[in-house]
Amino acid sequence: MTAPRKPAEATGHRTHPEPAYAVVIPTLGRPSLNATLAALAAAAGPPPRRVVLVDDRPHGDCTPLPAEIPEELRAAAGSVEIVPGRAAGPAAARNAGWRATSEPWVAFLDDDVVPGPAWAAELAADLAAAGPDTGGVEARVEVPLPPDRRPTDWERGTAGLAGARWITADMVYRRAALEDAGGFDERFPRAFREDADLALRVRDAGWTLARGTRRTVHPVRPSDRWASLRAQAGNADDVLMRRLHGPGWRDRAEAPRGRLPAHLAVVSAAVAAVALGAAGRPRTAALSAGLWLGGTAEFALRRILPGPRDREEVVTMTLTSLLIPPAAVAHRLRGLVQHRRAAPTARHRAARAAAAEPRRRVPGRAPARTEVGG
Repeated sequence: MTAPRKPAEATGHRTHPEPAYAVVIPTLGRPSLNATLAALAAAAGPPPRRVVLVDDRPHGDCTPLPAEIPEELRAAAGSVEIVPGRAAGPAAARNAGWRATSEPWVAFLDDDVVPGPAWAAELAADLAAAGPDTGGVEARVEVPLPPDRRPTDWERGTAGLAGARWITADMVYRRAALEDAGGFDERFPRAFREDADLALRVRDAGWTLARGTRRTVHPVRPSDRWASLRAQAGNADDVLMRRLHGPGWRDRAEAPRGRLPAHLAVVSAAVAAVALGAAGRPRTAALSAGLWLGGTAEFALRRILPGPRDREEVVTMTLTSLLIPPAAVAHRLRGLVQHRRAAPTARHRAARAAAAEPRRRVPGRAPARTEVGG
């Protein structure tokens, strides 16, 4: 049984005008959803006027959504409803969710987060502090790591969410900002970059984004040996981000640069080794093979040394370090083909037009020389 919702005064937080907000949670029916709902029900502060669960399981799954909705949440929220998704990914599911609401603010939560004990009161404070041009307010996400050992590669990757910007693990948007931006871009099929893309388009529409005070815990969910290999599909989404927002999109989205250049070098060395060997040039082929082996070993050690270094982790890192570079390059090439016709945003089009405009020539002065190469 979930504990009764406590008033904000009992938590030591100041009371704020009760905000009109909805909560949207896309879900695949993972067991973690029930922990999210229980924490939402127990959080002190003004409850949401509506909670929308978007059932994004494959269409062939006709079983009821395994969601244990606490009675406290049903009683406190204006309504709790389940709407069907299209099994088209979290961007499409979130669009289905927020368009099923009418509240002026929409809080997006993932189905594997745990809102803090004062989450609702802190959300009310975040919204009370929002100015008229504030389009969204992000939460402070915490990722607990094992206290008794070094974290695995997967755990360290999840911990990166604590420093990521505008992630929809817990992000509240003003409805008007969502409407101006057109919602999430459903060409992003994974839980990757769809939130950064929306944030950039909301800011391009003239809104600002703020960082709030509410706290949410994002536990490290269980995963298998090949999770990091599957994650390389995000390289195709990076192509779409560049097409939409230009080469400076990472700086604007505060997204770290990945290892794609290093992966390209490793894969090129492997291809060269095979080609040179087939051409009867064994010495040059051996040199290329050495470069491939050295690059692969460097990548594996970079992932092994910070971790627990047990047998399972070392084997996993060794195997995936061999496979990740070609997978990353393959997904990059797939993205270049798949998104070759993606139209840039208005901001990126304007930036390209300004860059292409010839400089105004000053009378009596020779045009500036353009260096080629380098």
